[in-house]
Amino acid sequence: MHTLGDMAKALNRSQLYLREVLKRFEVPLAKDDRYSAATLAFLRTVIFLRTLNIGEERLRDLWHLEKKLLQLLYVDSAGSPTWFLDACGLTSHPRRRLLLSNFDLGFALPARAVQLGLNFAEVRAELFAGKEMGEDAIRVLGEVLKLHHAICGDLAAERVMVTAANRWARRFK
Repeated sequence: MHTLGDMAKALNRSQLYLREVLKRFEVPLAKDDRYSAATLAFLRTVIFLRTLNIGEERLRDLWHLEKKLLQLLYVDSAGSPTWFLDACGLTSHPRRRLLLSNFDLGFALPARAVQLGLNFAEVRAELFAGKEMGEDAIRVLGEVLKLHHAICGDLAAERVMVTAANRWARRFK
């Protein structure tokens, strides 16, 4: 477990900044100031992406899409209040993981297949199926992959500039 102060020090950001990021991404703030390693990994990912010039609005759009996809796949039925963060920090099968939630989809991205219907929670049946109401995991996956691909393209372009800036900054040791 990490305190907000620990995470601020590890990420070289103020506690206020980290608290605001958590709020903007709708991550519950810990009442006891104890955050999981997954929360630290999520914040690290967001800060890395922001450092590489990926706009926060795009990241929040992707975050909402990833959470929607995970809800359609019933990942939220595991019972954890931070179910959308629990995979952050895991390193196995990186090509199968979503960018922000780091959830392992079980297939390499950018595939267009997904295993549906893995609901582990007992919930009341809805009057209409989610697909009839416009919720379709394949459609949401397509939106996630489109935005994921665009962000990866921006990262590839920015990497050249970051490498050059890093070489330039070494002069100031």
